[in-house]
Amino acid sequence: MSQTAFEQLYEEIFPFWREIADGDRAYICRNSRSVVYPKGKNIHDGNECSGVILVRSGSLRLSIMSDEGKDITLYRLHKGDMCMLSASCVLSAITFDVFIDAEEDSACYVISGPAFAAVSERNPAIKIFALETAVSRFSDVMWVMQQILFMSMDRRLAIFLSDEAARTGTDTITYTHEQIARYMGSAREVVSRMLKYFASEGIVEVLRGGVRILDKKRLRQLAH
Repeated sequence: MSQTAFEQLYEEIFPFWREIADGDRAYICRNSRSVVYPKGKNIHDGNECSGVILVRSGSLRLSIMSDEGKDITLYRLHKGDMCMLSASCVLSAITFDVFIDAEEDSACYVISGPAFAAVSERNPAIKIFALETAVSRFSDVMWVMQQILFMSMDRRLAIFLSDEAARTGTDTITYTHEQIARYMGSAREVVSRMLKYFASEGIVEVLRGGVRILDKKRLRQLAH
């Protein structure tokens, strides 16, 4: 992708773009690249400054992991979303490790973390934007923690299935029990038991490698 194309893109998405010097804009564009991550690829393991990631297509999953190896999905990024938590050199106040994986083949634009950090040091507007972008995602993180700590499993599963159906526009959720458990921060056995219960109530049909929603009204009632 050309520097001019990056310039046009960033003018549309960065509110600070016209406030910074021509040289800084050119520097950010020169240190940008277009990348396609294959499904299952680990993009960021918390040990380096991977950069600012903008999702063009596909889906990325952000998670944290316990010392025992159990991970919890914080949130997912889709087309048009931006990730700042992968740029630890920009957000030095973020001291916990975040893992980012491609849920499916994902095309992204990536701005070098050190380059973005260097320009942000000269431009407070960039640092403010980076912090505001990161903070805006913490409402998603708190929602996940609230579900894990305070909600019953049937309600959490109903919320997950309802949200996925709304996001994808289909009643068939093409995730395995293991994947659903990982997204919800639960165990596969627990998810399987709850799906079996939902199926016995006629709310869903359990498929090979997926779940089909049969009764949206009942599912919404459980979610609320």
